[in-house]
Amino acid sequence: MAVSTQEFESIARLEQFDHRSGNAVERLLFNHRGLIVLLCALVTAALAFSALRVQLNASFLKTIPNQHPYVLNFLKYENEVKGLGNAVRIVVEAAPGGDIFTPDYVGILKEVNDEVYLLPGVDRPFMKSLWMPAVRWTGVTDEGYEGGPVMPDGYDGSAASIAAFRDNVLRSGEIGQLVAPDFRSSILYVPLVEQAGQRLDYGALSDRLEDIRARYEARGVHVRITGFAKVMGDLIAGLYAILAFFAFALAVTALILYAFTRCLRSTLLVIATTMIGIVWLIGCLPLLGFELNPYSILVPFLIFAIGVSHGAQKMNGIMQDIGRGTHKLIAARYTFRRLFVAGATALLADVVGFAVLTMIDIPVIRELALIASLGVGILIFTNLALLPILLSYTGVSPQAAERSLREERLSASTAGRHGLWRFLDLFTRRGPAAWAIGVALALGVGGFLVSKQVKIGDLDAGAPELRADSRHNLDNDFLVRNYQAGSDVFVVFGRTEPGKCADYDKLLQVDALEWSLRQSNVVEGTSSFAGLVRRASAGMNEGSLKWYDLVANQHLINGSAARAPRELFNATCDLLSIYAYLKDHKADSLDEVVRVVEDFSAANPSAGIRFELAAGNAGIEAATNQVVKSANNRMLFGVYVAVTLLCVIAFRSWRAVLCAVLPLVLTSILVEALMVGLGIGIKVSTLPVIALGVGIGVDYALYVLSVTQTWLRNGATLSEAYYRALVFTGRVVIFTGCTLAIGVGAWAFSPIKFQADMGILLTFMFLWNMLGALILIPALATFLLPARREGVAGAAASPPAPVAETPRPPSVAATVQA
Repeated sequence: MAVSTQEFESIARLEQFDHRSGNAVERLLFNHRGLIVLLCALVTAALAFSALRVQLNASFLKTIPNQHPYVLNFLKYENEVKGLGNAVRIVVEAAPGGDIFTPDYVGILKEVNDEVYLLPGVDRPFMKSLWMPAVRWTGVTDEGYEGGPVMPDGYDGSAASIAAFRDNVLRSGEIGQLVAPDFRSSILYVPLVEQAGQRLDYGALSDRLEDIRARYEARGVHVRITGFAKVMGDLIAGLYAILAFFAFALAVTALILYAFTRCLRSTLLVIATTMIGIVWLIGCLPLLGFELNPYSILVPFLIFAIGVSHGAQKMNGIMQDIGRGTHKLIAARYTFRRLFVAGATALLADVVGFAVLTMIDIPVIRELALIASLGVGILIFTNLALLPILLSYTGVSPQAAERSLREERLSASTAGRHGLWRFLDLFTRRGPAAWAIGVALALGVGGFLVSKQVKIGDLDAGAPELRADSRHNLDNDFLVRNYQAGSDVFVVFGRTEPGKCADYDKLLQVDALEWSLRQSNVVEGTSSFAGLVRRASAGMNEGSLKWYDLVANQHLINGSAARAPRELFNATCDLLSIYAYLKDHKADSLDEVVRVVEDFSAANPSAGIRFELAAGNAGIEAATNQVVKSANNRMLFGVYVAVTLLCVIAFRSWRAVLCAVLPLVLTSILVEALMVGLGIGIKVSTLPVIALGVGIGVDYALYVLSVTQTWLRNGATLSEAYYRALVFTGRVVIFTGCTLAIGVGAWAFSPIKFQADMGILLTFMFLWNMLGALILIPALATFLLPARREGVAGAAASPPAPVAETPRPPSVAATVQA
């Protein structure tokens, strides 16, 4: 690739222009522009119709790392021991002053139970509540074991039935599990099944649950609902409110763009062309088998901000050429020649930032990466090619074109320079440049030390996707405070030979593991078949706590197995489940539980039983954290390698590559330090931010450095070259940074917590990358890029002499031509 140094003449009449000039792509597009516009209109209409079929949903299996060993174990045993992953807990609390032992409460609980039982997606055989026959009580009498369903046969609401119900609850072992210790509420445990071809509609399920909540709360009880399905439902409901943020971003961006151009027609055209790109993207999703989810719904926001910023570059070039008297079609072709390659390179860098996310072994993130890459790929055509073609028809207003040229001519003289340009030009001098690099180095070192404290995973209790005061998280807080079996469950599998799961020596190992888990301050309680045998032993001895032990009596163990709940072991008796109920699912808590299990397994090797991790929502979360931790460094390495290669291709100079990449490295360090300060962990929702910030941030360097290099190669001093870059693209770089920041900054007010976190972090990265491009790039270039020196040392830093008219840059970022 070589840098073109040709000047473009100001040609006012089309007949003076050689339509055979330009490369093959330019001739194909502009010599057949009418056909291109017609084809785009037809494609837009077709894809707009297709966009009406896009689905907004979520999938539990897509949010977990399907190839992680923990998840593979969970999926392998899913059909043998049900209800260990995707489940909803519904707490029905009695009216103030009441308890669960009243006919009114029991009647309402039955109605709720029956309605929930019939909801789509419920794994009915494994649903548990006080009305389900699988929830049983066991007692020991003079005649031996007795037992039955907790809800007495023939329950009729009489005092005798209520008394029997109370006795059965006390003997059920469900206090702290399905029944609150204060007897004011009980739980419906509702496992959900999601199979291929039978996708759950989480939005519809959440709406049904909310309808049940509203109707029964009107009758005096309080209903609380937690679980993945409810979180996804709340996110989907919140996404509709997010449309208001999109409208806000669109309106503010349009106002800023109009203030930048003072041309209404071109402003509307840039917005419309970008919206065409979004329509194409959404219309392609059903055709490719994709759907929008709470993570990928953010992509259109980013695509809009990226598209408008690149569209502004094209419009700026056309406006300046028209101001010089060039015909609008010729101006469009000149701008296409100058900016298409650099614009495409910048967008390819954005694609790289998204595509690197496919390294993360979580389907929902891979879908986000593919959808975003597709969207940016569409922008390469709509905003780099279609927009100049449309502007070749509409042109820009004469007043806007004249104003653009007048500002350029005025700023070319020392006296007419804008104060901001004069300030930024200082960083082409060794003194200010050294200070800027020193400050950046200090920030980098300090930020690196702080960033070492960044955590992997969630740092808040409840659902971190939602705000702390959301209905779901308040419900979860009630569940944690009132039940030993909270919403955060970590399940360990114990694998034995078929038919051996009830052997005494195997249960002794399980009992020892339970004891180790209970010593951890993050474990609220445990449950297993070994614990059930302990209770049975005490029951067989008049409830004496002296007998609350795992007795080496195989007959007692076998008798307990006959009455044990099915979730404790499978039908072939070669798989045991050990439940650990955690106080929360914070990253440190999950790491602690994993450490306890792994240390126990290493210290107690046994040929008879093998412990495997993990299931339950906390087990899946632990697997996700491990995937995120391993992917973080690989993802950063991948995105920097790809961006560096793109810069090498664009600049053909290792010095220029350093000028472009080092500010991005500083931003990556500082954003992790910011995460520490804001209490945000690296997790599924925030992991993409760093890659996106690098991929999109390199755009600034491509526009600023390319122009600077072109003038340097023409013999200009660094001060002259950098100032020409500021005059030609500096305004647009600032506009780009502000546009991107506004596009995502409004997310900070979103009801969805993870979107608010992403908005804050991306806004910081976009603005900081902009400052890095405008301050650090010239400062680094002062010491790295060769430049013509005039007179004594430092003369190169003096401003260029005034000129009557500023010649057009030989080639803006995209003067790079194949």
